[in-house]
Amino acid sequence: MDLAHLPLDLAGLLALAAGLGWASGLRLYTTLFVVGLAGRLGWIALPPGLQLLEHYWVLGAAVLMLTIEFFADKIPLLDSVWDTVHTFIRIPAGAALAALVFGGQGVEWQTAMALLGGTLAAGTHFTKAGTRALINASPEPFTNIAASAGEDVAVLAVLWLMFAHPWLMLALLLVLVALIVWLLPKLWRGVAGIIRGLSLPRWTPGTNP
Repeated sequence: MDLAHLPLDLAGLLALAAGLGWASGLRLYTTLFVVGLAGRLGWIALPPGLQLLEHYWVLGAAVLMLTIEFFADKIPLLDSVWDTVHTFIRIPAGAALAALVFGGQGVEWQTAMALLGGTLAAGTHFTKAGTRALINASPEPFTNIAASAGEDVAVLAVLWLMFAHPWLMLALLLVLVALIVWLLPKLWRGVAGIIRGLSLPRWTPGTNP
Protein backbone atom coordinates (compact mmCIF):
# COMPACT_ATOMS: atom_id res chain seq x y z
CA MET A 1 0.00 0.00 0.00
CA ASP A 2 1.45 3.35 -1.08
CA LEU A 3 0.69 5.52 1.93
CA ALA A 4 2.59 8.48 0.52
CA HIS A 5 -0.10 9.14 -2.05
CA LEU A 6 -3.16 8.46 0.08
CA PRO A 7 -5.09 11.69 0.83
CA LEU A 8 -5.86 12.32 4.48
CA ASP A 9 -9.59 12.86 4.82
CA LEU A 10 -11.26 13.88 8.09
CA ALA A 11 -11.12 10.32 9.42
CA GLY A 12 -7.44 10.12 8.55
CA LEU A 13 -6.69 13.41 10.27
CA LEU A 14 -8.66 12.38 13.35
CA ALA A 15 -6.86 9.03 13.46
CA LEU A 16 -3.52 10.79 13.13
CA ALA A 17 -4.27 13.32 15.87
CA ALA A 18 -5.68 10.72 18.25
CA GLY A 19 -2.93 8.20 17.50
CA LEU A 20 -0.17 10.73 18.09
CA GLY A 21 -1.77 11.79 21.36
CA TRP A 22 -2.12 8.19 22.57
CA ALA A 23 1.36 7.14 21.48
CA SER A 24 3.00 10.24 23.01
CA GLY A 25 1.88 9.14 26.44
CA LEU A 26 3.88 5.93 26.10
CA ARG A 27 6.80 6.62 23.76
CA LEU A 28 7.03 10.27 22.79
CA TYR A 29 10.48 10.11 21.19
CA THR A 30 9.75 6.91 19.28
CA THR A 31 6.60 8.55 17.96
CA LEU A 32 8.47 11.65 16.82
CA PHE A 33 11.23 9.65 15.16
CA VAL A 34 9.10 7.03 13.41
CA VAL A 35 6.59 9.53 12.04
CA GLY A 36 9.27 12.02 11.03
CA LEU A 37 11.46 9.38 9.38
CA ALA A 38 8.51 7.87 7.50
CA GLY A 39 7.63 11.30 6.17
CA ARG A 40 11.24 12.09 5.32
CA LEU A 41 11.62 8.87 3.32
CA GLY A 42 8.35 9.44 1.49
CA TRP A 43 6.60 6.42 2.99
CA ILE A 44 3.73 8.57 4.25
CA ALA A 45 2.36 12.01 3.46
CA LEU A 46 2.35 14.19 6.57
CA PRO A 47 0.03 17.18 6.86
CA PRO A 48 1.87 20.52 6.63
CA GLY A 49 1.80 21.11 10.38
CA LEU A 50 3.79 17.91 11.05
CA GLN A 51 6.38 18.27 8.33
CA LEU A 52 8.79 19.88 10.80
CA LEU A 53 9.27 16.34 12.18
CA GLU A 54 11.07 15.47 8.94
CA HIS A 55 13.90 17.93 9.63
CA TYR A 56 17.30 16.35 10.25
CA TRP A 57 17.82 18.16 13.55
CA VAL A 58 14.44 16.99 14.87
CA LEU A 59 15.15 13.42 13.75
CA GLY A 60 18.60 13.52 15.35
CA ALA A 61 17.27 14.78 18.68
CA ALA A 62 14.44 12.25 18.61
CA VAL A 63 16.71 9.27 17.95
CA LEU A 64 19.08 10.36 20.73
CA MET A 65 16.25 10.65 23.24
CA LEU A 66 14.51 7.44 22.18
CA THR A 67 17.80 5.55 22.63
CA ILE A 68 18.12 6.89 26.17
CA GLU A 69 14.46 6.15 26.89
CA PHE A 70 14.71 2.63 25.46
CA PHE A 71 17.21 1.63 28.14
CA ALA A 72 15.94 3.85 30.98
CA ASP A 73 12.44 2.42 30.57
CA LYS A 74 13.67 -1.12 31.17
CA ILE A 75 15.52 -0.50 34.44
CA PRO A 76 13.32 -0.88 37.55
CA LEU A 77 12.86 2.32 39.59
CA LEU A 78 14.74 4.38 37.00
CA ASP A 79 11.72 3.92 34.73
CA SER A 80 9.45 5.43 37.39
CA VAL A 81 11.79 8.41 37.82
CA TRP A 82 11.77 8.83 34.03
CA ASP A 83 7.97 8.66 33.98
CA THR A 84 7.69 11.24 36.75
CA VAL A 85 9.88 13.74 34.87
CA HIS A 86 7.98 13.08 31.63
CA THR A 87 4.63 13.91 33.19
CA PHE A 88 5.53 17.49 32.25
CA ILE A 89 6.69 16.57 28.73
CA ARG A 90 4.51 13.82 27.25
CA ILE A 91 1.13 15.40 27.96
CA PRO A 92 1.80 18.87 26.44
CA ALA A 93 3.68 17.20 23.56
CA GLY A 94 0.67 14.97 22.82
CA ALA A 95 -1.57 18.04 22.82
CA ALA A 96 0.80 19.96 20.54
CA LEU A 97 1.20 17.13 18.02
CA ALA A 98 -2.55 16.58 17.78
CA ALA A 99 -3.09 20.32 17.22
CA LEU A 100 -0.41 20.42 14.51
CA VAL A 101 -2.26 17.73 12.54
CA PHE A 102 -5.08 20.25 12.05
CA GLY A 103 -2.75 23.19 11.51
CA GLY A 104 -4.61 24.36 8.40
CA GLN A 105 -8.13 23.71 9.64
CA GLY A 106 -8.68 26.71 11.89
CA VAL A 107 -8.13 27.52 15.54
CA GLU A 108 -11.34 25.75 16.59
CA TRP A 109 -10.14 22.41 15.24
CA GLN A 110 -6.67 22.95 16.64
CA THR A 111 -8.01 23.68 20.12
CA ALA A 112 -10.31 20.65 20.06
CA MET A 113 -7.49 18.38 18.89
CA ALA A 114 -5.10 19.78 21.50
CA LEU A 115 -7.62 18.82 24.19
CA LEU A 116 -8.07 15.38 22.63
CA GLY A 117 -4.37 14.72 22.21
CA GLY A 118 -3.48 15.97 25.68
CA THR A 119 -6.21 13.88 27.31
CA LEU A 120 -5.16 10.72 25.48
CA ALA A 121 -1.50 11.34 26.31
CA ALA A 122 -2.39 11.87 29.98
CA GLY A 123 -4.45 8.69 30.08
CA THR A 124 -1.74 6.48 28.60
CA HIS A 125 1.02 8.18 30.58
CA PHE A 126 -0.63 7.77 33.98
CA THR A 127 -1.71 4.21 33.19
CA LYS A 128 1.86 3.38 32.22
CA ALA A 129 3.31 5.12 35.29
CA GLY A 130 0.85 3.39 37.64
CA THR A 131 1.51 -0.02 36.11
CA ARG A 132 5.27 0.43 36.40
CA ALA A 133 5.00 1.55 40.03
CA LEU A 134 3.17 -1.67 40.89
CA ILE A 135 5.60 -3.79 38.89
CA ASN A 136 8.54 -2.13 40.65
CA ALA A 137 7.17 -3.35 43.98
CA SER A 138 8.49 -6.76 42.91
CA PRO A 139 12.26 -7.29 43.14
CA GLU A 140 12.59 -9.22 39.85
CA PRO A 141 13.38 -7.16 36.71
CA PHE A 142 11.89 -9.43 34.04
CA THR A 143 8.28 -8.26 34.31
CA ASN A 144 9.46 -4.69 33.88
CA ILE A 145 11.42 -5.57 30.74
CA ALA A 146 8.46 -7.51 29.32
CA ALA A 147 6.09 -4.61 30.01
CA SER A 148 8.45 -2.15 28.37
CA ALA A 149 8.89 -4.34 25.29
CA GLY A 150 5.11 -4.72 25.04
CA GLU A 151 4.73 -0.93 25.07
CA ASP A 152 7.31 -0.63 22.27
CA VAL A 153 5.33 -3.05 20.10
CA ALA A 154 1.98 -1.44 20.93
CA VAL A 155 3.19 2.03 19.94
CA LEU A 156 4.64 0.82 16.63
CA ALA A 157 1.41 -1.04 15.85
CA VAL A 158 -0.74 2.03 16.53
CA LEU A 159 1.56 4.26 14.46
CA TRP A 160 1.19 1.89 11.51
CA LEU A 161 -2.56 1.53 11.89
CA MET A 162 -3.24 5.26 12.05
CA PHE A 163 -1.91 5.63 8.49
CA ALA A 164 -2.79 2.28 6.94
CA HIS A 165 -6.22 1.71 8.49
CA PRO A 166 -7.47 4.89 10.24
CA TRP A 167 -10.99 3.63 10.91
CA LEU A 168 -9.64 0.45 12.49
CA MET A 169 -7.24 2.53 14.58
CA LEU A 170 -10.08 4.75 15.81
CA ALA A 171 -12.14 1.69 16.76
CA LEU A 172 -9.15 0.16 18.56
CA LEU A 173 -8.54 3.45 20.32
CA LEU A 174 -12.07 3.46 21.73
CA VAL A 175 -11.37 0.03 23.23
CA LEU A 176 -8.04 1.22 24.66
CA VAL A 177 -9.66 4.33 26.17
CA ALA A 178 -12.35 2.18 27.81
CA LEU A 179 -9.59 -0.05 29.21
CA ILE A 180 -7.75 2.98 30.58
CA VAL A 181 -10.91 4.33 32.24
CA TRP A 182 -11.50 0.95 33.87
CA LEU A 183 -7.89 0.25 34.83
CA LEU A 184 -6.54 3.62 35.96
CA PRO A 185 -8.48 3.91 39.26
CA LYS A 186 -7.45 0.36 40.22
CA LEU A 187 -3.81 1.07 39.46
CA TRP A 188 -3.71 4.21 41.54
CA ARG A 189 -5.47 2.54 44.46
CA GLY A 190 -2.72 -0.06 44.34
CA VAL A 191 -0.02 2.62 44.19
CA ALA A 192 -1.63 4.47 47.11
CA GLY A 193 -1.63 1.24 49.10
CA ILE A 194 2.09 0.74 48.47
CA ILE A 195 2.82 4.32 49.54
CA ARG A 196 0.77 3.91 52.73
CA GLY A 197 2.60 0.67 53.49
CA LEU A 198 5.96 2.36 53.12
CA SER A 199 4.97 5.32 55.27
CA LEU A 200 3.52 3.36 58.21
CA PRO A 201 5.95 2.94 61.10
CA ARG A 202 6.99 -0.65 61.72
CA TRP A 203 6.57 -2.07 65.23
CA THR A 204 9.27 -4.34 66.55
CA PRO A 205 9.23 -6.40 69.78
CA GLY A 206 10.52 -4.51 72.77
CA THR A 207 9.34 -1.10 71.56
CA ASN A 208 6.22 0.81 72.35
CA PRO A 209 3.58 0.43 69.58
